[in-house]
Amino acid sequence: MRLALTPVSLLAQSISDFWAIMSSLLLGLLTLLLLQPVVLFAWQDYKDYKLYELKIEGAEEQNLVRKWSKENPLWDFHEPKRNESLLNVMIPPEEAKRFLETLRNYHLEYKVLIEDLAPLVHAQRTENLSKKLFIPWPHIDVLSAFYTHSEINDYLDSLPERFPKRVQVKQFGWSYERRPLKVLTITNGDGRRNKPVILIDGTVHAREWISPSMALYIIQQLLDNYGDNQELLQDYDWVIMPVVNADGYEYTHTDSRYWRKSRRPTSNPDCIGTDINRNFGYEWGHDEGSSSDPCEPIYRGERPFDQPESQVLRDVMLHYKGRLNFYLSLHSYGNYFLLPWGYTSDFPDTYQDMMSVADAGAKAIIYSTNGIYSYGSTYYVLYPTSGDTADFAFGVVNATVAMTMELPAAGFQGFDPWVSHIERLVTESWVGVRAMAAEVIRRYPA
Repeated sequence: MRLALTPVSLLAQSISDFWAIMSSLLLGLLTLLLLQPVVLFAWQDYKDYKLYELKIEGAEEQNLVRKWSKENPLWDFHEPKRNESLLNVMIPPEEAKRFLETLRNYHLEYKVLIEDLAPLVHAQRTENLSKKLFIPWPHIDVLSAFYTHSEINDYLDSLPERFPKRVQVKQFGWSYERRPLKVLTITNGDGRRNKPVILIDGTVHAREWISPSMALYIIQQLLDNYGDNQELLQDYDWVIMPVVNADGYEYTHTDSRYWRKSRRPTSNPDCIGTDINRNFGYEWGHDEGSSSDPCEPIYRGERPFDQPESQVLRDVMLHYKGRLNFYLSLHSYGNYFLLPWGYTSDFPDTYQDMMSVADAGAKAIIYSTNGIYSYGSTYYVLYPTSGDTADFAFGVVNATVAMTMELPAAGFQGFDPWVSHIERLVTESWVGVRAMAAEVIRRYPA
């Protein structure tokens, strides 16, 4: 399976970007020290956290990694993907000795990719905060920074005044920590009701910052660049929820950059949060593809939809049942278009129709940037999942096409790009999203 960038090239590019950016950030850092000292230093610094790359061969070693992940919640493994032999893991300093002893005991090959994440993480954060000092709120420049949940909501709330006939903002509910979860509807303003819908969500996993950026870029293409995209809105409405996991996402901005799950406490007081993408009530609860252990990153919750965030996204989906022709969930990373099913090796009856939509997106990206996407069922292309959003959209809401898009990798771990990476990532991804939307509209006319 081919990816657009290898882990080694990603790391080399990120380190190069780090040194290139550091000198230009000094003025911004001094400004931040004066204006935002509490925000800057309340953050987890990741001092002496190391990033390792393991060589995993065969199902036995993959199962061994899953066992270690379950037994050692502080060992932050990237989920092993099918047919890939290299796996990254982030290890805190207090666990490094035991982790290395374990690898040696099992004779696993490894190498250290990053000795200390702290200076890199701090440089990224400083870059982002300094860039935002010059943003004319509430109008944002998607390509210039990563924005918090509250900043994104302020931007959404500003749009109806700018596009009164084409935009509607609705709050569908609240997160666990009482953050408003807002959904944007974009039309062409012709007043026609009950058009088919394209529904896009982002930030189901908190640390995947390029996901809300991509959602915001889609919004700006449909609104600010309407002249080039009006055919996408002639017979379809677009519904976009940039941030599903609002609490987790905000936590990555204020406390811990690499947080993944929600922030609702679990039965284990030491392990907070649920994987929202394992909490949906279609084929929920399979041990292959989710976990009943609150300390695991793929913890599914005590029951389906026990997270307020998954309840809200469920309600959004069901609100458009009968009209939902294309559901797309934005994640990172990996250059994948992932189709149902995630919970089983079986294929749905309309699998080839959905494959044709994914094929349109993959071909458009190849022609535009030479980026290479793999596509097919989640179970086969990536790994098994149980209780995910795309399976629910297809299996319960009867979406005509349901898909998860894993956006391209960047940064040190794939899901932590620099601000300077945003433009490349979202512009390439928009080529694919636009092509798939056009194919859906062509295949399923209103």
